[in-house]
Amino acid sequence: MNTQTGITLFRHCSLATLSGADWGWIERGALLAQGGLITWVGAERDLPAGLAVAEEHALNGALLTPGLIDCHTHLVYGGHRAHEADLRLQGASYETIARAGGGIRSTVAATRAATEAALLAGTSARADALMREGVTTVEVKSGYGLSLAEEAKCLRVARTLGQSRPLSVLCTYLGAHALPPEFEGRADDYIAAVCDWMAPLQAQGLVDAVDAFCETIGFTLAQTQRVFEAARALGLPVKLHAEQLSAQGGAELAARYGALSCDHIEHLSPAGIAAMRAAGTVAVLLPAAWYCLRDTQAPPVAALREAGVPMAISSDHNPGSSPCLSILTALHMACTFWRLTPLEAVLGATVQAARALGLRDRGRLAPGLRADLAAWRVEHPRELTYWLGGQPCAGRAVAGRWLPLNP
Repeated sequence: MNTQTGITLFRHCSLATLSGADWGWIERGALLAQGGLITWVGAERDLPAGLAVAEEHALNGALLTPGLIDCHTHLVYGGHRAHEADLRLQGASYETIARAGGGIRSTVAATRAATEAALLAGTSARADALMREGVTTVEVKSGYGLSLAEEAKCLRVARTLGQSRPLSVLCTYLGAHALPPEFEGRADDYIAAVCDWMAPLQAQGLVDAVDAFCETIGFTLAQTQRVFEAARALGLPVKLHAEQLSAQGGAELAARYGALSCDHIEHLSPAGIAAMRAAGTVAVLLPAAWYCLRDTQAPPVAALREAGVPMAISSDHNPGSSPCLSILTALHMACTFWRLTPLEAVLGATVQAARALGLRDRGRLAPGLRADLAAWRVEHPRELTYWLGGQPCAGRAVAGRWLPLNP
């Protein structure tokens, strides 16, 4: 949090506050921040009189929005899997590659072999790419260590990232990501270990939430439930990789545990939608993974919309199924492939993404919320889902601290 007590003024900009049912548009707007929080938002002509402004930023007509939130990433890992992308282009499926020893397990081997310093260097470079696209908050999952020591190593890297970069980082424990080789044929024993590791990792301050991969190549409903029970006993919120490759009923299970989100959900059933709606669980859409896997089963966006289930959007950056370092590309894909409206997409990387992480203090521009901002060289926020490529972000503010980008 910014500890400065003086008032910071952002002016000469238009604002999309996202505080209502639409863009919350303010032409020729201004924003005041103090102590890391927004204190006033409105038209520049209505600025309070007699302000003692300590710092002023004229944004040259830029668009000001909430800082973007990438609510599902796997940023900490060693190596890459470009060779597997080549295999998929030759016709091999994600499942076939995984069952042959590739997939997550190959990244686990590379991550275990990497030093903490090397992991931090790679993770920082990837985070820098996201920040250049207006990201001010990112969720980072573990899941490429798959032992107590290695999971702790990966989570420490994520925590260090948040301390070394102007970026809020939330850490999600994803020990139930894949079965490590030393537990071959003993999935239930591994789940017991995942549950046992949870408390010491939490005691080290490394866990904000708990996730699992409930899938035919991941873990069963019963095994996932054991993970959720352990999380509940420790007071940790849960989320789930659900219904990505097949319908497993994971969304219904997650909803019973009040999950913050169910992510992927291409094979989500009507029962899953109803359960998520009742629980207030967010549907996190990951179009870059769908695109890279050349999937044909789209998530039920129209049904989610009709049911009123909030939809977030994330890059899902990972070295296997989504080597995407562009949240804006994910927004573009969600609109182009799945027909989200530009407003739904931008809300998906701000308001709904905050909700998917259990955060109530960001995602909109309103007094009392964190002064996490993104300034854009565009005329209207719909352009954030329109341009494919380019560098529209002019700068970010994290807790009121202005961080300009070179034009």
